[in-house]
Amino acid sequence: MELSLVALLAGSFAVTALARRLGLSAPLLLVVVGLGLSYVPGVPEYALDPELILTLVLPPLLYSAALDSSYLRLRDNLRPIGLLALGAVLFTTVAVGLAAWWLVPGLPLAAALVLGAVVAPPDAVAAAAVGRRLGLPRKLMTILGGESLVNDATALTAYRVAVAVAAGAGYGLAEGLGVFVLAAAGGAAIGWALGWLVDRVRRLLRDGVLESAMGLLVPFVGFVVAEEVHASGVLAVVLAGLYLGHRSPAADPVARLQDRAVWQAADTVLEAMVFALIGLQLRAVVAGVGPAVGTLTGVGLVLVLVALVARVAFVFPTTYLRPLARRRADWTPPSWRHLAVVSWAGMRGVVSLAAAAGIPLTTMSGDPFPARDEVVYLTFVVTVGTLLLHGLTLPTVIRRLGVQASDESTDALAEAQAQTDAGAAATARLDALDDGDPLHAQTVAELRSRIEARTNAAWERLGGPIAGGGDTPSAVYRRLRRAMLEAEREVFVRHRDQRRIDDEVFRRVQHELDLEEVTLLRE
Repeated sequence: MELSLVALLAGSFAVTALARRLGLSAPLLLVVVGLGLSYVPGVPEYALDPELILTLVLPPLLYSAALDSSYLRLRDNLRPIGLLALGAVLFTTVAVGLAAWWLVPGLPLAAALVLGAVVAPPDAVAAAAVGRRLGLPRKLMTILGGESLVNDATALTAYRVAVAVAAGAGYGLAEGLGVFVLAAAGGAAIGWALGWLVDRVRRLLRDGVLESAMGLLVPFVGFVVAEEVHASGVLAVVLAGLYLGHRSPAADPVARLQDRAVWQAADTVLEAMVFALIGLQLRAVVAGVGPAVGTLTGVGLVLVLVALVARVAFVFPTTYLRPLARRRADWTPPSWRHLAVVSWAGMRGVVSLAAAAGIPLTTMSGDPFPARDEVVYLTFVVTVGTLLLHGLTLPTVIRRLGVQASDESTDALAEAQAQTDAGAAATARLDALDDGDPLHAQTVAELRSRIEARTNAAWERLGGPIAGGGDTPSAVYRRLRRAMLEAEREVFVRHRDQRRIDDEVFRRVQHELDLEEVTLLRE
């Protein structure tokens, strides 16, 4: 088992590195390679453990995405995000469930709705990766990211209710709706409370290392506590991440630097592993359905089309057919091109497979769960089918429709204006602290020049390269200073190798050089 896990992690990492080097979609390449390897002799059969995925993989991915999300932008786009994360998921659940009930002979309606709930939530990881690479407008990225944060909670709660009905729990429509509302409200409350508590504790700690260590526990604590009281663990993790991300300026700066690096690395490893697992499931799920694999594959492809049509049929009407009484006088409908991109970003992911694998083997009466193997296989076909369909075509759709960001100049102007105000505030604070001591004059002058350089650099970025193709003064400064830092680093390495300074001294100096170089790279 240990060797298989190491092979999975190393192999998925290697494929991800290759995809980045070639400029390809890493999730898509991982799935394709996994599909091919699933039948290679000697490759172990990887069984997808739903508890492992839903408890140890999903929470950190959601928490990291929530930390990087803008609470203010999500609030501004609450309506489209809510419609997609709640309305579109429930609409797709019903549409796919009814289609499967009609297409698969003998499939009970409750089991068909379980399938619908399992495949309803799109996984925006792959879509977001494509969008960032091709420069989707920020609003579209916010909507897709916000949908991916919440739709898993909607789908998993609907899945829980549907499984209970299929297993003979005796839920009616009212009871099922009550369970749904309580789970959502409870998860949101737990997440907000956890975020508030962690924010207060880290203010008391004032220790970057301890704050980062505590942050690593937050997604798991939030998810487990919420699930223990039958609330939505997904919403608890998302709300905690949004709260702490919005309050991050109050955290220790060391914690902020560490958290960004740690979560980016964790995301890369976890996403690579889960997309590789999707492809590697092929042999196991095919074995579960036996001779019916051909018929079920055809049904699964039809359900891919149903899921696609359901998303399109939901997105356009709910956007354009707003109640006239609620329309503001200045409201303008979004471009149909933007809606087309949102409609086409419907890839499913590992959450669907994990939920399907978590369907109980028996009902409450001890009988086998109806059509469990068929539901698992159809989930696999829909997941892989949407990943391949949308993953291969979404970049082309974005390019053909000409949907690209126009935020760069606006961002540069806003940053330059904010940097000017910040520089004025910093200068005023420096004037208040300057005691006029001649011994401090050089230090004060150097600080003033630094403020001016940062402000000038912000305005230079707005103007772009200077005439004649030369570099701006700030660009020249960054190039020369990086060359100086490299020369300094070489000397410190040589002194360390010659045992003239200790490794502990070397690491401390190297950290200072790295911080300055990272700042130059950022600018």
